[in-house]
Amino acid sequence: MKRTLLRVALLAMAMSAAPVLPQSSPSKRPSATAKKTSSKSSARRRRPVPRPPRVSPQARAEAAAAVESRIKTAPETGIENAAAMVPLYELMYRQENHVENGQPLRVLQFGDSHTAADDWPGQLRTRFQQRFGSGGPGFVQAGRPYAGFRRLDAKSAMSRGWQTLGGVRGGDGFDGIAGVSLAAARAGETLSLEAEGEVLEFFYWNQPGGGSFALEDNGALLGEISTDGPLGPGYFRKDLAAGVHSLTLRTLTAAPVRVFGWVLEHRSGITWETLGLNGAQAGLLLKQDAALLKDHIARRNPALILVAYGTNESRRKDWTLESYQQTLDGVLRLLREAAPVASILVVGAPDQFIRTRRSAVPPSGAGQVLEAQRKAALEHRCAFWNLRAAMGGPGSMKQWVRAGLAQGDYVHLTAAGYRLVGDALYDLILGQYGIFVTIRNKIMGENGNGSPVKTH
Repeated sequence: MKRTLLRVALLAMAMSAAPVLPQSSPSKRPSATAKKTSSKSSARRRRPVPRPPRVSPQARAEAAAAVESRIKTAPETGIENAAAMVPLYELMYRQENHVENGQPLRVLQFGDSHTAADDWPGQLRTRFQQRFGSGGPGFVQAGRPYAGFRRLDAKSAMSRGWQTLGGVRGGDGFDGIAGVSLAAARAGETLSLEAEGEVLEFFYWNQPGGGSFALEDNGALLGEISTDGPLGPGYFRKDLAAGVHSLTLRTLTAAPVRVFGWVLEHRSGITWETLGLNGAQAGLLLKQDAALLKDHIARRNPALILVAYGTNESRRKDWTLESYQQTLDGVLRLLREAAPVASILVVGAPDQFIRTRRSAVPPSGAGQVLEAQRKAALEHRCAFWNLRAAMGGPGSMKQWVRAGLAQGDYVHLTAAGYRLVGDALYDLILGQYGIFVTIRNKIMGENGNGSPVKTH
């Protein structure tokens, strides 16, 4: 162990000096009055996305070419503090060289609507799994906890008797890793998940007087679980045959049941787990019960945690640079305590505009949000990627809209735009990984098989 830690330290020191350019190619009792949100009512309140301005096909093509060139080649899109990514790169190296440890390499991406849409994390998931193997979906929220929820690599459903707790409107804080949970209080309510994997784990909440539920796989009973007990997280784990599974949870009693989500994964490969909420801000993590959140994160044992907030904070006027940095300090400290050896990458907020009837103007707090994100990341020895700079800097959102890569609200990207951002970050990480492998081979001389490692 000491030898491994020494190697990682040496590699981190070397990486910090290496030039990096883009690659060309539970502590309190939950309240009985937890706030509830309805997916249906949320859907009714959603505003239609404004249409983008009309542009000619030629102008759109020119704007798209400019955007793609910028995000792939701009030097400022490099990841700052590359040394913070070394623990991830070491695990990637071992994964690629078939040093098996019986579990996949896991990535947790926390964020707002840019993350929740799953196009951006979904593209990263696809690219990394193509290179390092599929670890399955990993953690997936129970049911469909909010309007617009989706995972591109899993299919979720739920019966109508479930109520959503937590989310951006808050609650008692006992909503776990995703910031949102589901509750039911009668028999016969169901949740389902269809996805591929070979190891199942289900996250739920124990409470005095809690009800029971059954878990089935393709109609076959996996187990019956009682949630009656002292307050705290509960976990049900079961090994399954490799392949696609149709999982069902069914409540058995009229007593209250509260659940967080499924884990379905393989024993190797990589997962990219989407933990976004529409309208979320970084401080939402600090409103969760710290003991429960830490327990969930530690249970996932991530290799990398992405922290991708800032869009909603930029529009607020009730904070200062110092107060927002303090919030981020608390968030990064909590994540580090939960996952001491994970790499943490803070992603700076993307460019955006506030659209009015006559024009579109950038929010006044955007620059300060980015400055606070960068300062907090570096002070906590995390990596930092300035997404707004990668997009082209302040004002670049207009060109993304003209290119058809962002929506008419001048805030959210289109699916193609999010995939472009995912590709850019993938290329950056893989570029750094290539540098890491080169330095590792120089320091170590050769791999465990006695020959230098080759990267694709």
